[in-house]
Amino acid sequence: MSGRLLRLACAVVTAALAAQTAVAGGVAVAVPEPSVPAPAPAPTPAPAPPGGQTVAELLTDLQRLYREAEKATEVYNATEEALRQRRSETDRLDADLAEARLTLYESRGAAGRLARQQYQNSADISPYVRLLLARDPQQALDQGHVIRRLARERAKTVGRLEGSERRADGLAREARTALDRQLTLTERKKKERDDVRRRLDDVERLLASLTAAQLAAIAELEKDGVAQAQRKLIASGALKDDQKPSREGDEALRYAVRQIGKPYAWGAEGPKSYDCSGLTSQAWIQAGTPIPRTSQEQWAHLPRIPLKDLRPGDLVLYFPEATHVAMYMGEGMVVQAPRTGEKIKISPIASNPILGAVRPDARL
Repeated sequence: MSGRLLRLACAVVTAALAAQTAVAGGVAVAVPEPSVPAPAPAPTPAPAPPGGQTVAELLTDLQRLYREAEKATEVYNATEEALRQRRSETDRLDADLAEARLTLYESRGAAGRLARQQYQNSADISPYVRLLLARDPQQALDQGHVIRRLARERAKTVGRLEGSERRADGLAREARTALDRQLTLTERKKKERDDVRRRLDDVERLLASLTAAQLAAIAELEKDGVAQAQRKLIASGALKDDQKPSREGDEALRYAVRQIGKPYAWGAEGPKSYDCSGLTSQAWIQAGTPIPRTSQEQWAHLPRIPLKDLRPGDLVLYFPEATHVAMYMGEGMVVQAPRTGEKIKISPIASNPILGAVRPDARL
């Protein structure tokens, strides 16, 4: 999304971030000196972290736990997507099997009628004998043609019956196999769901063990780290910001921005909550370009682009395993569903270690 609204939103977020972190990042800020020097306040002792850990160590532990939870969430999402496809395949095979069984029923009915006709004609003189006894040669030829046609029709009837039986048997085997795979995926999904919950419980236990002062210190340290990473990225010249969004990219970004303020929920695809890849995949679906469901699949299957070519609507992937994804807004900012306990928001692009970027509509 481009224009005045985007520039204003990015400018506000960037200005707020710079104001909060200027001193921590080593940037000199001009402050008027007081006319009468005031005594420096005594430093407040830092709260004692649990287990004797420093605030930096606590932040590292929290970030690790969040990454593990998000990685488990993406694994769960991949299984959920595979299960969705397997259910669709099972439904299709069930429909094909029902159709094949109906065809088999009709073929067996035709074969039954053929058998009855043959039985009813068995006491009569053979058509071939009648042909030999015919006085009129033309009539004999006509009867021969009819006999051959009837023989071909009977052969087709038998062939249809055999083909219907083979198709029904094959579809029945495929349906059983698809159902077995669906049950296996369902069981795997349950285990992965439990794994996600265990990891989130680890995060909650650590957070519950901290005081309000410790949580504030961790949040401040994390902001400082993001600000420093953002300044370093901007100073490197890796972002050009002269790219305009495509029509689909602009629509995807507008959808993502409309979700700002909604909560993060693992495995969620909207409309009330999202996880990181649920937000990006749904945004691009709404723009008319379906993309893979998980961040790892988005990184694996969508066309990759260098950061200097980023344009609004492109996706930015994070961490070596591509376990987090955000949507680029322009001016060094992204919109993302960050993690459990947070809401969809605008963030600096360097909020997490960048892996790379992809463009869902690179063909345009």
